[in-house]
Amino acid sequence: MESISIFEIIKVGIGPSSSHTMGPWNAAEMFLNRIRDKKSIAEVEEIFVEFFGSLAKTGIGHGTDIAGMLGLSGENFKTIDTTLIDEKVENIKTSGKLMLGGEKEIPFIYGHHLVLNKKENLPFHPNGMIYKAIFRDGTELSQDYYSVGGGFVATQDEVTVDSLCVRTLYPCHHGKDVLHYTEKLGISFSDLIYINEESWRTKEETDVEALGIWHHIKDCIYKGVNNEGYLPGGLKVSRRAAGLNRKLLGDKTYENLEEWYQLVLDSEENFVNINKWVSCFALAVNEENASFGRIITAPTNGASGVIPAVLMYSQAFTEFTGDENIIRFLLVAGEIGTLFKKNATISAAMGGCQAEVGVSSAMAAAGLTEIMGGSPAQVLMAAEIAMEHHLGMTCDPIAGLVQIPCIERNSMGAMKAITAANIAIESDPEKARVTLDEVIQSMWETAQSMSDRFKETSEGGLAIAVNVAEC
Repeated sequence: MESISIFEIIKVGIGPSSSHTMGPWNAAEMFLNRIRDKKSIAEVEEIFVEFFGSLAKTGIGHGTDIAGMLGLSGENFKTIDTTLIDEKVENIKTSGKLMLGGEKEIPFIYGHHLVLNKKENLPFHPNGMIYKAIFRDGTELSQDYYSVGGGFVATQDEVTVDSLCVRTLYPCHHGKDVLHYTEKLGISFSDLIYINEESWRTKEETDVEALGIWHHIKDCIYKGVNNEGYLPGGLKVSRRAAGLNRKLLGDKTYENLEEWYQLVLDSEENFVNINKWVSCFALAVNEENASFGRIITAPTNGASGVIPAVLMYSQAFTEFTGDENIIRFLLVAGEIGTLFKKNATISAAMGGCQAEVGVSSAMAAAGLTEIMGGSPAQVLMAAEIAMEHHLGMTCDPIAGLVQIPCIERNSMGAMKAITAANIAIESDPEKARVTLDEVIQSMWETAQSMSDRFKETSEGGLAIAVNVAEC
């Protein structure tokens, strides 16, 4: 089993879904590169993309079609001006043309060149898609891709993460591996991950990367608490983070992110206020995610509010502050995410919301416990507690949008993470009856037994109880 860098689990992304937006977008980029390898963009006469299964059933609400069009246009979701997305997509639809790879204009009729096939599934994974190019000489090139969660893309022959993975000095594929190496070396959980991350970059580069993630987190929260109105998609869901932020700050004003952040740091630290701030942080991120904003995927977009909320909580309302603690939080949180990816799933189409908010809550609980001074065993215990209380959580987005119940679930996941960390830090792991490895195994078994109706298809639970057509 290969190792995965924590920065493949916690990374810059774009809303609203890692598996349904970022995955198809990445697949489009991969297909463009395949065209360039085999022939050239200039030789393409037509391009087709067909989405199947979960990608089709919730494709409109998750922006799968948008990701396909913009990806084929050569846009990069890490750099695109998110305020121009609607304009770019509308231009493709109304003109009936697409600038393939940013190099050649070709005909592109929505509904003909891009199809959401809700009646068929590809056998390899629920999130399947096929990209096909027809060249001027009449030959064709096609490739099936599968979005397997967190923005990762696979084919039946190879997984894209394989090219990013290397074997680390102390491979940690299970919680028991972490305990073995930290005890053998006499080091903390985060020290172990620091060493392993050197397989990709220097310690200094890891620090820069982690603090860059923290910068994006603060920026995303700040944007979220300063945007009001309704979320896109037709459900008329009101943004709430801005109103909550206003109530918590009272008559205090600010002009920029740093001034706002200082006001948060100076806030009254009572239980009710802190509780509301944590919710505000999570709501802010997920409202940005629902609006095609740039967020931090951790480990997915649907769960992108949990880690920012808990990390911001640690910096604003605990004594465990500063760059070193931010870095160590992210190192440990990211490593916990790799354990779930390697031994279960982080795809809601495979495992329901337990694979998204549940995993993110476990990651956040572990990160918080680490900087609170927890032992490696306590860190793993915190992750176990957090996931244990998300087992079986379904994915049932109303109207196929990452809004209801997704946004509030991130607030709840953050609260559970903080609670799990507090329980673990006061507990003796030697007396624990359940291990993280056992919970991950149970989560995977639950995922396999769960009806497809509750796996990001909008065919069960709240998605049908609330009678709203897909927007």
